[in-house]
Amino acid sequence: MAIRVMLVDDQVLLRTGFRMVLAAQPDMEVVAEAGDGAEALEVLRGTDVDVVLMDVRMPRLDGVEATRRICEREGAPKVLILTTFDLDEYAFSALKAGAGGFMLKDVPPGELLAAIRAVHSGDAVVAPSTTRRLLDRFAPILPSGGGSVGGAAGGTPAELDRLTGREREVMLLVAQGLSNGEIAARLVLSEATVKTHVGRILTKLELRDRVQVVVLAYETGLVRAGAGGA
Repeated sequence: MAIRVMLVDDQVLLRTGFRMVLAAQPDMEVVAEAGDGAEALEVLRGTDVDVVLMDVRMPRLDGVEATRRICEREGAPKVLILTTFDLDEYAFSALKAGAGGFMLKDVPPGELLAAIRAVHSGDAVVAPSTTRRLLDRFAPILPSGGGSVGGAAGGTPAELDRLTGREREVMLLVAQGLSNGEIAARLVLSEATVKTHVGRILTKLELRDRVQVVVLAYETGLVRAGAGGA
């Protein structure tokens, strides 16, 4: 079955461009569009969607709040945020709200298509190193321990006590931007073992995906702005 995509952006021309790119793919179909977050929520009530491409700054209801409301729903579609460099702080808020990741609006078509396929399959949507650079930029002005991430209560260091020593080690490397393959090489493990550890981390911390692992690592102080990594 084709990946059912919804485009949410108040710029009609931009939606048209994305629709043309997606329409050329045999495994994708644009099934819905909306000009703001409020309209998106209405459309989603009667349309089956797998992936939502969500702008952040829109009239009536912005992409951050729309993402939060979408992700609260049972069987919610994945949300991929579209942003620009000067709006990265909104992308961070959207990640906390439940988005699987973010892409820049001027992303090359191939990267956008790969991101849609990745989020649909449940994998990481954006390179963790890209997410880390975003967090490095805004961590100094973000409130620490503020709110929950993906359903996890609080974001306190005590949460990390649920993890084994190895799981905490894997979490640190995920937060530093390493892929499963890179983590496997660093820790002399198989990629399958690393994937198992990541899955257990998500389950224990009640997180949606590895992007939110990165967010929680910053909120708990496990990783700090400017910390090393890939």
